[in-house]
Amino acid sequence: MSGLYVKKRKRPEMNLVPLIDVLVMLIFFAFVTMQFRTISTMNLTLPKVETAGKSELKEALTISITKDGAVDLNGKPATMETLAELVRQVGTVTKDITVVIRLDENTSVKIMTEVMDICRKQGLNKIRLQSR
Repeated sequence: MSGLYVKKRKRPEMNLVPLIDVLVMLIFFAFVTMQFRTISTMNLTLPKVETAGKSELKEALTISITKDGAVDLNGKPATMETLAELVRQVGTVTKDITVVIRLDENTSVKIMTEVMDICRKQGLNKIRLQSR
């Protein structure tokens, strides 16, 4: 048996480095292409405006008003009194923030003007109305 020798086979190995590289790239791609949007709990039908342009705001104070007059400030319920206090607190920090008012198309103008007055009294003059 000296002429015969048994060649040991190498055990097959799976190289994990390329697999991990591909998975990291897929996760990175998912995060880069993902759109983060705020979830609104209020059911608003925004008014349709034909000439409205797209506005992308980095920092904004969002006030939502339903047709019944219920008010939300950045997704949290508020009354007109608490809204005035919260806007006053924001106004002491910065006057340069944009206020986005989202209101139902059937909301009365009186409520909208009250909210705009509350903001202007605190020096927040960059007010925008959101439409669809």
